[in-house]
Amino acid sequence: MLMTATPAYIAGVKKVIVCSPPQSDKKIAPEILVAASEFGIRDFFKVGGAQAIAAMAYGIAGLEPVDFIVGAGNKYVAEAKRQLFGTVGIDLLAGPTEILVIADDSADPFIIAADILGQAEHDPNARQCLVALSRKVAQETVKEIDRQLIDLPTKDVAGMAWRDNGEVILVDSPEEAVKVSDEWAPEHLEVQTKDWRYYLEECKNYGSVFLGEETTVAYGDKTIGTNHVLPTLKAARYTGGLSVGKFVKTVTYQYATKEASYKIADVCERACNYENMLAHGISCKVRKDKYGK
Repeated sequence: MLMTATPAYIAGVKKVIVCSPPQSDKKIAPEILVAASEFGIRDFFKVGGAQAIAAMAYGIAGLEPVDFIVGAGNKYVAEAKRQLFGTVGIDLLAGPTEILVIADDSADPFIIAADILGQAEHDPNARQCLVALSRKVAQETVKEIDRQLIDLPTKDVAGMAWRDNGEVILVDSPEEAVKVSDEWAPEHLEVQTKDWRYYLEECKNYGSVFLGEETTVAYGDKTIGTNHVLPTLKAARYTGGLSVGKFVKTVTYQYATKEASYKIADVCERACNYENMLAHGISCKVRKDKYGK
């Protein structure tokens, strides 16, 4: 609620509507209602999933079609957004969640394991990767993940995600770690090394980076201030996460005096004719003829 509504309001969006699925008791989570109330949101619909995306895109009774849809969801939500992109604008195709941890011999396997499982509990399709510069740390982290799974309340989901989608990659150098990370282009990148500043400077493809053992993905998800609606499935190669900028359009305008139009027309006519866009060229020539008198 906070991650999606805050940038919209900062950008000056005049009307924000919210769709949220009911809980098992068929009611909206009260925490979400309170957050919406704090924003002054009055258009709130108890519907979730792909059907909520369709309702916002095409409209239903009491809900006019919207222009832009944001927010992460399950694979059905992501697919609905993908199919309706063009009918409406979307922020990005987010999900399933991802984490990649770069760790050297200074890293604590206990902490790494906890952070990996923190993301694994999202979804059986969640992806996790440890890029280790230390074989010992890699091996101990794997053992620690297995140990922590025993008592983890969400072990059914987290264990399946780790079993099916977890990977450990052993690298020989920081340069190789950067290369692997940028190819992976993770949604969440954690760096638990002696010198995390090197990776901040060198890594290019990630949704958000969490630097040092002291900073975990959960902070970004809940409290630290950055937005947690982030690109997944290698989309970090070309886009960042949700921000105020996603709600701001860049438009252009142009104006020319007669003197300027006469000069531009001569050049533009030639360019149009080179491309065999002859009617385009004529629209330039008529101005050249008129303003050159």
